[in-house]
Amino acid sequence: METTTATVGGAILALFGGALLLWCAVEVRLRHRVRRRGVPTVATVVAESDPRGELDSAPLLSYTAGSSAGSSAGSSAAEGCGQLVLTRPRGHTPLRRPPGLPPGTPVRISYDPRRPTLAVLAAVDGGPGAVVADLWWAGLGLGCLAAGAVLLLAAASR
Repeated sequence: METTTATVGGAILALFGGALLLWCAVEVRLRHRVRRRGVPTVATVVAESDPRGELDSAPLLSYTAGSSAGSSAGSSAAEGCGQLVLTRPRGHTPLRRPPGLPPGTPVRISYDPRRPTLAVLAAVDGGPGAVVADLWWAGLGLGCLAAGAVLLLAAASR
């Protein structure tokens, strides 16, 4: 392999691997923070109104966020009532929507009270697949970073 090709390929792989590792770390930390400090509640899986929404592996969830979640001061009738939130959970979801999440299914989640649309599945509902997916993405990032470093070292030693 030519030195220029090895240098460019190594730099691209190292950059991609580093960015992927950074993304994995931020995503895992965000989900962990929301699970630990977020507001636990039960959401309901909602039927998709858009046919393209069925292609998204994360189910559309509906839940009521509490009024202390930073809702603006509106009419007195709205005070004390929560706001209805439609969102998709962050984190691991399989490539295809799991058959266990048809519309109307209750799902345990936690959401950030400052940003009610930021929700994650409860650790139990996330299942062991969430850990496997996180490890797979981290392994891919480490592999790309290592391959890029090897190519850069090989190019530098010529």
